[in-house]
Amino acid sequence: MIFDTITIFSFFSAIFLFIGSFLCISGGVGILRFPDFYTRMHAVGVTDTLAAAMILIGLILQSPNSFVLLKLLIILVVTLFINPSASHALGKTAIHNGLKPMVIKHDHDKVILAEKEGESSNRS
Repeated sequence: MIFDTITIFSFFSAIFLFIGSFLCISGGVGILRFPDFYTRMHAVGVTDTLAAAMILIGLILQSPNSFVLLKLLIILVVTLFINPSASHALGKTAIHNGLKPMVIKHDHDKVILAEKEGESSNRS
């Protein structure tokens, strides 16, 4: 069975787009499931960067025009530099403003979420 290049590019493009979509959804689940700001920020920062890269690579494989390809490559490079820097700046700002990370303390059968300084928290 002989495949042409358009079919092969479409197949790999679909794989990259599917992986990127899955990572976007898993980042959204991370926002909903994780207990504090820092773990949520980590889940979104990592998955957002990788998901954007996968989606852009999938779109690059589908672009028929070289000018569109160049634009998508520039967006990809800028995204790979800006997203981690923005996550880092957001984390540093949260620390600077006194937002403390939460730790998990196990007290026999129940799990207690507490701030790092030992103060109990009502966050859930």
